[in-house]
Amino acid sequence: MLMRQPCPSLQFAYSPPFGATIQDTGVQFSVFSRSATAMRLLLYNNVNDREPAEVIDFDRNTDRWGDVWSLHVPNLAEGQLYHFQASGPWAPEIGHRFDSTARLIDPYAQALAGEYQKCADGVVRPPKCVVVDGAFDWEGDRHLRRDVSESVIYEMHVKGFTKSKTAKVKCPGTYLGVIEKIPYLKDLGVTAVELMPVNEFPIKDSHGNKMDRANYWGYDPMAFFSPHRGYAHDKTPGAQVREFKEMVKALHKAGIEVILDVVFNHTCEGNEKGPTLSFKGLENQVYYILSEGQHYCNYSGCGNTLNGNHPVVREMIFHCLRHWVHNYHIDGFRFDLASILSRDTKGNLIPNPPMVDLIAEDPLLADTKIIAEAWDAAGAYQVGSFGGARWAEWNGRYRDDARGFWRGDGGTLGALATRLAGSSDLYEHDNRPPHCSINLITTHDGFTMNDLVSYKEKHNMANGEDNRDGDNHNISDNYGVEGPTRKKAITVTRDRQIRNMLGTLLLSQGVPMLVSGDEIRRTQKGNNNAYCQDNDISWFDWKLVDKNKDLFRFVKSLIAFRLKQPTVRRKTYLTGQPVDGRLIPDVSWFSPAGVGLEWNQQELAMMAYIAAPSRVDDPEGLGRDLVMMFNSTGQDRTFNMPEIGRGMKWNLFVDTAAESPADIYPDADGPMPSIGHAIEMPCHSLKVMVSAE
Repeated sequence: MLMRQPCPSLQFAYSPPFGATIQDTGVQFSVFSRSATAMRLLLYNNVNDREPAEVIDFDRNTDRWGDVWSLHVPNLAEGQLYHFQASGPWAPEIGHRFDSTARLIDPYAQALAGEYQKCADGVVRPPKCVVVDGAFDWEGDRHLRRDVSESVIYEMHVKGFTKSKTAKVKCPGTYLGVIEKIPYLKDLGVTAVELMPVNEFPIKDSHGNKMDRANYWGYDPMAFFSPHRGYAHDKTPGAQVREFKEMVKALHKAGIEVILDVVFNHTCEGNEKGPTLSFKGLENQVYYILSEGQHYCNYSGCGNTLNGNHPVVREMIFHCLRHWVHNYHIDGFRFDLASILSRDTKGNLIPNPPMVDLIAEDPLLADTKIIAEAWDAAGAYQVGSFGGARWAEWNGRYRDDARGFWRGDGGTLGALATRLAGSSDLYEHDNRPPHCSINLITTHDGFTMNDLVSYKEKHNMANGEDNRDGDNHNISDNYGVEGPTRKKAITVTRDRQIRNMLGTLLLSQGVPMLVSGDEIRRTQKGNNNAYCQDNDISWFDWKLVDKNKDLFRFVKSLIAFRLKQPTVRRKTYLTGQPVDGRLIPDVSWFSPAGVGLEWNQQELAMMAYIAAPSRVDDPEGLGRDLVMMFNSTGQDRTFNMPEIGRGMKWNLFVDTAAESPADIYPDADGPMPSIGHAIEMPCHSLKVMVSAE
């Protein structure tokens, strides 16, 4: 009988067909270029070398196979540094921008090393590519395969999470620094971290005069297959590969999935004025969407647009996704400006775009979560219509409606109810379940939760763009004073509003996404576009964990309740019909008086009665009925329990108007309200009651 032998260390579980591949006798270098007339390999001895130690020409007759240039170099090994260099036509009028002097990043490079090098003529040379072995002992690690409907996502910046001195870690701002803070993530209870871009990007902005501006967020990719070198503690070329894998393995051991924010919509090469670093110098007219064959289409808002539905680029994206999933054990992806993947090679939006369907159907990605930011910078807004049931979406409508309701905007009563119930108006068609809605109120892009209730206007002067950058439509309020204040009435309102929005987010049907630091009131001082703020404006301030420990406890308790309570994370939509023979519908809506709600009323006050799910959806019978009372008005109100709830026993779970610890009862065992009497609901407050067991 044959016995299976475990393989503790794999070089690569998935080997893309291009790039630098280590073989027994050396390294095979392969790169695509259809229009190049010559190709060279530049080999370097040291990361800071300005000139190569050796230049090897590809032989057109023996080293070119179709449109692929492939060359075997003996006696090379892991750690070898290299660039490509291509000759070809300089004909921008038909899309060719070859420069035989440009040093080019391998599009399939597994790692980069070093910094940009400025030349006297103004040309910028990119970091060097690194030949990577990839051997790593995963110790049996596998994808966690948590059901999407049971997820609580935590959007996080790798560097910013531990860079502050307040983090008190050995390896600040790195993959290893994240490992040191895993106990915090475990204590909070999130099930997945969604990492802002971790593939390679310029540490400084590479466009023109902005070279000295920090590129903090990382939404400017240049090597899709490479973990960002800037987040490695060990500065040895290629060390970021090992350290990234150590982080993923450690997060998995803690039961936390890893989702990557990927940017397959543009590159850092910019438009006609941008540098030639990789794609431009290899096959510009294939990798980018061009207008009239020469001008860069700018659907990304970043100068160029990746030609994602061209077969060659599509193949590269698929190899890249598989590479991260099988070589780095990544559990899912969030696709930045994903609507660009719905554009054809001429930039037109098309129905059933092949790229979107193929990602959903790829068998090698079947275990992964796929999440779309379903819009782009050129007006495409596809929230509710991006892809099929495999695709989840950042629900921008949820963000706007939740903010508007709690700010007190008229006409948002029905909108809030729809979002709370799972956004069936957006996702029920095409058999898309509630977990297709990734619910969010804040993201990296915009105000933090603290700033959402502290500022009416953006304050982005520190970005150096005269406050012109960033969104002007924030749906925020300061409640009387712009920025920090000690006025008691204002601080009380802000405290409530933060809890109101976080409570709504974590008790809504769908999948909640929390932004790192919102649970402790991280502030960016009113900056709603901190893309270039690699400093205390953006970094996680660990002093706030203790300062705002009551809010941390509130959020932690909500997450724990959500994970064990199937009533708030159904896999099917609420219908308003009775469940399992009960006379109580799965959801009912009431006015403060306890009678049926009239949706055209202007007053933003209502109750939701959400019944426990059926035994089909809740075989262990863990679900309990909830009554949620919302008062978004500026006046105190009295609520009456509706008739369907009067024959039951209830415990208080959440009361955002109460001071901690009475703002939340982690075991949902708070004092039972007097059902026959009016329930007081102070202004700007949320109260949640749970049926007694």
